[in-house]
Amino acid sequence: MSQKRFRLVMLLSILVLLPVLSACGAQAPQAPEDFKFGVVMVGPYNDHGWSQAHYEGGKYIEEQIEGAEMVYIDKMNSADRPETTMEQVIDDMISQGAQLIFTTSDDFQDDTDVVAQKYPDIPFINISGDHAKYGTAPSNVGNYMTKMEYMKAVAGCHAALRTETGQIGYLGPLINNETRRLVNSAYLGARHCYEEYRGKNPDDIQFTVTWIGFWFNIPGVTLDPTEVANDLFNSGVDVLLSGIDTTEGIVVTKQRADQGEAVLNIPYDYRNACDQAPAVCLGVPYFNWGPGYLDIVTDVIEGAWEQDWVWEGPDWDDINNLETTGAGYIFGPAASEEDLEILDEYINHLAENRWEGLFIGPLNWQDGTPWLADGEVATEDEIWNSPQLLEGMEGTSQ
Repeated sequence: MSQKRFRLVMLLSILVLLPVLSACGAQAPQAPEDFKFGVVMVGPYNDHGWSQAHYEGGKYIEEQIEGAEMVYIDKMNSADRPETTMEQVIDDMISQGAQLIFTTSDDFQDDTDVVAQKYPDIPFINISGDHAKYGTAPSNVGNYMTKMEYMKAVAGCHAALRTETGQIGYLGPLINNETRRLVNSAYLGARHCYEEYRGKNPDDIQFTVTWIGFWFNIPGVTLDPTEVANDLFNSGVDVLLSGIDTTEGIVVTKQRADQGEAVLNIPYDYRNACDQAPAVCLGVPYFNWGPGYLDIVTDVIEGAWEQDWVWEGPDWDDINNLETTGAGYIFGPAASEEDLEILDEYINHLAENRWEGLFIGPLNWQDGTPWLADGEVATEDEIWNSPQLLEGMEGTSQ
């Protein structure tokens, strides 16, 4: 049990003992009032992806802390809410009594900082950003993210185990440091497992990334992810990984499989994403925001919250323990018994070696610039701020 959860358990235990303490004349702490917290989501709360994972993280808090209540807004993006500002949203949440705000996209980072200055006594947590890390955020803004890179490496490994054409496709969102490091992780996982477990030359893998331009389809603004997925399959890809927030990748994969094609999919973000098309789903690298949310909410309730930048690893004792892990990889119905055995071994490799088992040289950037010398391990700053895709992939870095 983490120290933060332990403090919460102790707080609840004290509340249970209030009548006894009062009878003895002891000074008992006051029970916390009902606690409201706001969650701002970039996509639909039921998108079977990123935003739904955050919505369920908020519901987890309501289940774990009596009296906690989530106030949320979804579809906070320029296509769905072109006239709505972050300030309007936060004003409304705080008018409803919100004492903590989660803004769940790095796309919200700048606006979060601006609005947080208006409410200096309210903690704000921006998910996936880094302004707190670099000292540019107001003192009431923190950042939280989990190390999905490891789970993307597992996804890449899984794709390499099952490709028959040697061609793996990646349906990418927008291009930034986060999305590049996630693609790089998937590529390195694929190379490792193609060589280690299939005995093939990792340089023979054709790993193609196509970016649509945002986290989900915005007609007239982004590329259509349905068309992109079909184009990747038409080029010879037989395993498609998704990096976008919505389900087009797995939907198209099912359509192609229904036509008799031997194609498979690895969706993203949400633990139950395989439900969209179980027969073609190898597995899902997913976010589990509940435990991290709980730690933050507990600190705020206790008055112990301080600004921090947190990039939290998975629970390596059990990456699918929903009470403890921030990121996991769940096997899908299309995974074979051999897949499970090999992937368990690869997960143990990552657990034992961490970044040394993934971001280790020799590695060059896509333009040929040397990055890591032979045996050199990347620092967390270098991984976080990935300026390019790695050498060997097809697709743009900018």
